[in-house]
Amino acid sequence: MTDELDRVRDHYRATGLTDRLKAALAVFGPEEERLKPEQLATLDQFHTRGLAATAELANLAVVTADMSVLDVGSGVGGPARFLAATYGCEVTGVDLSEPFVEAARYLTARTGQDGKVSFETGSALALPFEDGRFDAALLQHVAMNIADRPLLYREIRRVLKPGGKFATFDVVLNGGDPLYPVPWAKTPGESFLLTAEATCEAVEAAGFATLVRRDDTAAAKAWFSELRASGPPSLNLGVVMGQGFAEFTTNLGRNLMQDRLGILTAVFEAVPVN
Repeated sequence: MTDELDRVRDHYRATGLTDRLKAALAVFGPEEERLKPEQLATLDQFHTRGLAATAELANLAVVTADMSVLDVGSGVGGPARFLAATYGCEVTGVDLSEPFVEAARYLTARTGQDGKVSFETGSALALPFEDGRFDAALLQHVAMNIADRPLLYREIRRVLKPGGKFATFDVVLNGGDPLYPVPWAKTPGESFLLTAEATCEAVEAAGFATLVRRDDTAAAKAWFSELRASGPPSLNLGVVMGQGFAEFTTNLGRNLMQDRLGILTAVFEAVPVN
């Protein structure tokens, strides 16, 4: 497991990330000027369909102001900031990459959300939180990097209260071998994809009941087609992932268009332990 985690850390090492973000955000004004979360949406939503997917997932999970929410694999914190700004809930993000966590804290300070949003460095396979702490957990485009899916989903179940919601939006195997590199893996050795069916079975085996299961591949294809036609915005995830990101994104789009990969949206409920 250590070798696997090291490979994932290396993939998301993002040297000098916070400095790159500071330089990119200069277009909005001086460093002390407060930013709105929506100004960051084109570079802080590290998944297919960006902010729209996060908004849909939160709606399906019925996030409310009185909830404590965990964002597993929180990246640079875009979904966490969106949830706090939109619903007024408290959000905690956890990510394996120290540069991502540092960047997430920086961007959260820039949006003045430090009181509602926090980030920790840690593994999704050993979440640094006590049992039953959270009302809901989100997982977006993260599980593809994790071989031990049973442990991943058991850990998420552990930190959720009985009846808590687990909402996932992830890439799944559809048919044929994926083309690499992709945003989460340069080679097959860093990628641990499952089918939608196998994913849902693994989640249910960890102590969840399925509430929503949806194939969002068509919506993802439409999003990639629109992106290809319009071109990426000036502030985009290339700032975060650096050189090579354009190729990664192009290959993900090709994999979806060729039905090698699909997109699963699902919401589960934590079943009380007898």
